[in-house]
Amino acid sequence: MKIFQWMGLCALIWLTGCATTADNSLGAPGKNTDAIVLVPSTGINNQARLAASNTQSTARLPSAGAGSVPQMDINAKANLEADQRAGSRTIVSMTPPKDLWERIRRGYAMPDLDNELVHDREQWYATRPDYIFRMTERSKKYLFHIVEELEFRNMPTELALLPFVESAFNPQAVSSAKAAGMWQFMPATGRTFELKQSVFRDDRRDVLASTRAALDYLQKLYNLFGDWHLALAAYNWGEGSVGRAISKNQRAGLNIGYQDLVMPMETRMYVPKLQAIKNIVAEPQGFNSRLPTIGNHPYFDTVTIRRDMDVTVAAKLAEVSLEDFKALNPSVNKPVIMAAGTPQILLPWDNAKVFESNLDAYSGGRLASWTVWVAPSTMRAADAAKKVGMSEAEFRSINNIPPRMLIRPGSALLVPRAAHTEQDVTSHVADTGQVSLSPEIILAKMLVHAGKGATVANIAQKYRVSAANVAQWNNVSASASFKTKQMVVLFLPQSQAIKASEPTTHATEHTPAHASKPAVHAAVPAKKKRK
Repeated sequence: MKIFQWMGLCALIWLTGCATTADNSLGAPGKNTDAIVLVPSTGINNQARLAASNTQSTARLPSAGAGSVPQMDINAKANLEADQRAGSRTIVSMTPPKDLWERIRRGYAMPDLDNELVHDREQWYATRPDYIFRMTERSKKYLFHIVEELEFRNMPTELALLPFVESAFNPQAVSSAKAAGMWQFMPATGRTFELKQSVFRDDRRDVLASTRAALDYLQKLYNLFGDWHLALAAYNWGEGSVGRAISKNQRAGLNIGYQDLVMPMETRMYVPKLQAIKNIVAEPQGFNSRLPTIGNHPYFDTVTIRRDMDVTVAAKLAEVSLEDFKALNPSVNKPVIMAAGTPQILLPWDNAKVFESNLDAYSGGRLASWTVWVAPSTMRAADAAKKVGMSEAEFRSINNIPPRMLIRPGSALLVPRAAHTEQDVTSHVADTGQVSLSPEIILAKMLVHAGKGATVANIAQKYRVSAANVAQWNNVSASASFKTKQMVVLFLPQSQAIKASEPTTHATEHTPAHASKPAVHAAVPAKKKRK
């Protein structure tokens, strides 16, 4: 508590200087303000934020955990008290929040929703106290940052509870509709809000990037609809859907509030879920719940990396478990961090300095044992693995290549880094690299009777294959003709072979032929040329 006392005294000094100005910079321009409510901040780097947002009504002071406490003039407090006795200004000082939950409660600013759906969700959560505790325990790593961002934007702090509804605060969550991260961004919406998605990283899972994008989106929706409940409905259902529902009610002369619109049940339950969690946070004892203690201070710090680095090496240098490292850096989905694509990592606050110190003293060899190889042409996984010196099983596993799929040109694939390789992965590959696959063609071998006047060309045309393939499969020239009722060998895709209804067709074998061009892997044994 001593540090908050120092912060409070420093804040009083700052307010002393404000008392002599012609118009109050904390109030409306040109108007006198009789009282100032001082709420001590516990964020980091807030002096810079204050300079960038000097129109806000709440002054932010340096963090309790962000460095040394500012020195103060011993006479300043006495001077300020003298000014107060003179009646020049009334100052109401509030005690700092005892923990982050209290800070969130103080920032509640959305209108409350009170209906049967809210009561239903309250009851649901109240009967699952262990689930509430696990979910809130998981949030400890992320909540402080989210609250800081909300306060900086002057947004309601109950929005910090929204990831409980979206993902139970699991940054690795993926919905059946392919929404990802604790804020559950769909791929297209994520790209709209500049969340990069490559085979090596997914910013929809990134703690900093996804929070920034989610708050940008929520603020945009609030500006569009002018109502937080409608903004939340749009976040879940889509702004177009909410807009159409509002227009429909307007045409019918009906109200257009959240509870008045016709919407899917998921969206109908969305705000009640958040309201129920908000009520539980406000009074956990009343709902048979307990919240883990979350200190009102940062959990993590950012660290810049300048070279590619294995995830295991980074965790070892930071002296944190691999599980904790991945929890703070969930956007990294490969065993290597690419400095060009992920220049900053998050580490527990006390471990950031440990990491930098250990990195400076590191002498354990190369930092990265993986790099990226770009496929030059269409290849089978077995051929690509052999080319880069890996087993096919390991190559498929680390690059997530399923069976019976071909690798297309330009695919960015993770491969072992040669001992002499010094160059890191480029930013273009790190930011945009993708693995593009196409199905291998499964060919069925068929024998057909040649009709009168049959040639390589007209058989190829009839069965929609190339004349060169027909010639190769039958060991004849591309201009050759066939005798009537001569057996002709064809390799057709299975779906095409099934559709072929030639009465004289004899399906004798089904031979898998894995190729982008059937002729390469589907040739039959050589026969003597017919004279």
